[in-house]
Amino acid sequence: MTDLQIAPPVERRNKDVQGYRYKFGVLGPSTNTIVQPDFDDLRPAGVTNHYSRIVVDNAKAVSNESFMAGAWEISHNTIDAVKGVLTCAPDYLVMGMSAVTFFGGAEGAVKWRQNVEQVSGLGVSTGAESVVAALKAYGQNIKKVAFFSPYYPTANAEVSNFLSDHGYETVRDIPLQCPSWLSIAEQTPETIRDTFKALDGDDVDALIQCGTNVSAMRIAAAAELWLGKPVIAINTATYWHALRANGVMDRKEGFGRLMEEF
Repeated sequence: MTDLQIAPPVERRNKDVQGYRYKFGVLGPSTNTIVQPDFDDLRPAGVTNHYSRIVVDNAKAVSNESFMAGAWEISHNTIDAVKGVLTCAPDYLVMGMSAVTFFGGAEGAVKWRQNVEQVSGLGVSTGAESVVAALKAYGQNIKKVAFFSPYYPTANAEVSNFLSDHGYETVRDIPLQCPSWLSIAEQTPETIRDTFKALDGDDVDALIQCGTNVSAMRIAAAAELWLGKPVIAINTATYWHALRANGVMDRKEGFGRLMEEF
């Protein structure tokens, strides 16, 4: 009979009875219905998520121009949502919106994050930088990627430019061109599955899904099994990044190798 191994006690950083490890402030558009449940599914004990809505209308993104205008509206309204969530004294911020975090390449992404950090005085995980961190976690053999998003072609070009700045070549991309913000959350598992299949090929080292209002975490995890390569859902990557940035190393099964191994 071996001695029972007792895990070390979890550090209690806060007096908060549920968020005793970390309280995360989560920022997402008011039209986004996927980030909140997705992040809660990834949440380990002692870490709590406190959602602050970036108030926007249900933009009818029927063109490159209107999509970009709507994305910038989200960006411009972010700081008000940051100030709102600060009243619960979070330890860290997690961005539940992704499009604008890719804009302007690597330099633009850093400036955008730093602006939020300056206002809040807290660290921030963004979708764009979390995707790059996830790709690096999988190893040095990833050079060529393919991705899809609910965006329009102009926004996909921004994603490709950002990935290029970090040394990743986009072989293929698919903009689903969802007609409104709410319709993004209506993309079916079959659509997401078929889109991953359309992106895949022997010329691609990893697949990426962008757009935080697309529910793709579990499908991406399943796709890793049948495609045999990294498949990264942006909500998984962003929350994973927030946990690891704060030294929370808990593993979570059912959401792909990123949450299970790294």
